[in-house]
Amino acid sequence: MNPTVYVLNGSNLNMLGKREPHLYGTTTLAQVQARSEALAGELGLACDFRQTNHEGVMVDWLQEAFEKEAAVIINPAGFSFSSIPVLDAIKLIRKPVIEVHITNIHQRDEQYRHSLVSLAARGVICGLGPQGYLLALRAVAEMLREAA
Repeated sequence: MNPTVYVLNGSNLNMLGKREPHLYGTTTLAQVQARSEALAGELGLACDFRQTNHEGVMVDWLQEAFEKEAAVIINPAGFSFSSIPVLDAIKLIRKPVIEVHITNIHQRDEQYRHSLVSLAARGVICGLGPQGYLLALRAVAEMLREAA
């Protein structure tokens, strides 16, 4: 059975491709999902791709990933900067957790620069657009191989 990776997306990412295209580009979340699932399959990973605008749902999904011993790639979006519950749920995860941001949060306004999620993530990819998801998948696949 292939190892599972949850690819979890936070608030407003369902509007990707429409929302602030000068920052986030025109790629939709459905396109990111299709590319992620295709690459995961090539890498021998089962990909569970999800998006929510609700903090409690994200916490539930992270707890589910913990229970299923899955790795996690998370674009926490707005949850990055204020959600202690999301941070605490990420701390449960035993497999690799990679945080992804489409923009370079370090070049953004002050309120977007300090991700709480980064305190618990094994790695952070930011500023590389949707390509960051694919890089994160490759990293997770390699980390899981090394741990086996």
